[in-house]
Amino acid sequence: MGPETDDFVPVLHSDLWEKPVTMAGPVTTAGAEDSPFITPDGNTFYFFFTPDVRVPVEKQLIDGVTGVYWTKRAGGVWTEPEKLVLNDDVSMDGCVCVQGDTMWFASVRAGNIGQIDVYTAQSRDGKWTEWKNAGEQLNRQYDIGEFHVVPDGNTIYFGWIKNGTTDSGNIWENNRDIYRSDKINGLWSEPVSLGPNVNSAGMEDQPFVSANGKELWFTGQSRLGYTGPAVFRSVKTPDGEWGPAEEIVSNFAGEPTLDAAGNIYFVHHYIKDGKIIEADIYVAYKK
Repeated sequence: MGPETDDFVPVLHSDLWEKPVTMAGPVTTAGAEDSPFITPDGNTFYFFFTPDVRVPVEKQLIDGVTGVYWTKRAGGVWTEPEKLVLNDDVSMDGCVCVQGDTMWFASVRAGNIGQIDVYTAQSRDGKWTEWKNAGEQLNRQYDIGEFHVVPDGNTIYFGWIKNGTTDSGNIWENNRDIYRSDKINGLWSEPVSLGPNVNSAGMEDQPFVSANGKELWFTGQSRLGYTGPAVFRSVKTPDGEWGPAEEIVSNFAGEPTLDAAGNIYFVHHYIKDGKIIEADIYVAYKK
């Protein structure tokens, strides 16, 4: 599917950005692009790709194609995406967050503490290597959802279901909220909810913090009556708290990531008869 046959075209609610459009090829394909992350300079882009979202996960795991890809902007266009190798064996990797020479990512692989664990990798001579599990606290004690790590690596924001509340397995139906944890003397602190300005009675997940640390972006259930998830923004107030969340893009929009210029990249799922057909990365350019 594409924009021409989309029943739920993304709707923008702010005049600070241009109307969202799909990223041009070679990023956008007939397969599913998901979980984007763009570096602050806007020149390196990471995303998850699978040829067909309807293929069972256990088959995607061994298809040799599904996984994390990256592309660079050269001469104003994106280079042909290349798959990242982040393992010594079979794995399915995604949800990348890059800060300096450290990459944080989620992975399904042998030896995990849980079903999906958080890992780190280091950039060495232009290659990502030295991947390792991020540890028991994040992967067992807290068992965090999708996350964003700030540049110094000492604060992590993530979706979380507190007190062992059952996760339905469907991000649009669960009751995750966004929490924060700080690394103090090598240990992650007890997660703290971002409070009612960000979290609601519905779902909030997939946080992203802007490069200047002043804006929190996340995915949540639409609060304006639109279908499916939406992209929200919360701006930090002078007292250091996160201000009231504003719905920015609606209609099956989520997983926002921004460059330093303020351009919003997000995932849009194409839905037909209640089922995901595929996904593309959209961008709303800052005016």
